[in-house]
Amino acid sequence: MGRIDYQDDPDAPEPNSLVPAASVVVVDDSGSVLLQRRVDNGMWALPGGKMELGESLAECGIRETKEETGLDVEIAGIIGTYTNPNHIFAYDDGEVRQEFSICLLGKPVGGTLAVSDESHEVGWFAPEDIDRLPMVDNIRRRFEDWRSGAFPVVR
Repeated sequence: MGRIDYQDDPDAPEPNSLVPAASVVVVDDSGSVLLQRRVDNGMWALPGGKMELGESLAECGIRETKEETGLDVEIAGIIGTYTNPNHIFAYDDGEVRQEFSICLLGKPVGGTLAVSDESHEVGWFAPEDIDRLPMVDNIRRRFEDWRSGAFPVVR
C-alpha cells in the first residue's frame, strides 16, 4: 500500500483516523542504529507501525521490528511521544492518519537481518552516517532525540 507523508503542508488532506503506533530506535553494542528503507515512501525510517488490539506498546514495537527487519529486540525504555497534528500519512485505501506514535528504545537480542514487504533495504548505521540519509522530518526528530540523550520527550 502506498503512502504519502505530509508535514506542515497546508495542502495536506484532512485526517480521518488516529491510530496508536510504536517506533523503535534499536541500538547495538557498537552504537549503530537499525534503519529500514520503506517501500511506501522510499525514505529511511525506524522500524514501527500501528498497535494491534490485544498487544501492549512494547509488544507492538517488538512485533513491528521483527516483521520489518527480521530482528528480535528487547525494549529498554521510551524515547518520546510524538503527536504532531501537522504530520499526516495518506494511504492509497483512503485512510488519512494523524500521527500518534510512542518511540521506544530497543536492543537486538536475536534474529537475522532481512528485508520485508515493507522495506527495500535494512541495515545498521553509525549515528553520524544517518544525517545524510533521506528521512521524514518527524522520524529524524526521534533519532535526534535519542542521540541528544534528552528523553523522554513529548512532542
